[in-house]
Order: sequence, then structure tokens, then C-alpha cells
Amino acid sequence: SARYLLEHGRSLEPRVHRFPAELDEQVARLKLEALGVRIDALTEAQQAFLRGWEAFA
Repeated sequence: SARYLLEHGRSLEPRVHRFPAELDEQVARLKLEALGVRIDALTEAQQAFLRGWEAFA
């Protein structure tokens, strides 16, 4: 998150911003790793299913 702000901060308008989902997931994954927690990754088929479902939400 801090790196994203450092790299993109000057181009952002002064308001509340959402960070990219990939960045949010990476931070969460790193934190879980630091705690010794391992989680599975979704397969490409599972990711495609979720993307398709979200289109109708």
C-alpha cells in the first residue's frame, strides 16, 4: 500500500481511493504467510466462474 502511494500518489486526486484488488490480496497473503498460515489459490476455472458471476451481481 505504501509503495503504491509512493509510485502513484502524485497522480491521485485528494479523496478516498480503493487500492487495486491484486495489491490488497498480496498484502493479505504476505500477512498470513508471516503468521504461518497457508491458503490455497483459486484455479483459473474458479477465477473465471467468479468473474462471470460478478457480472450479474
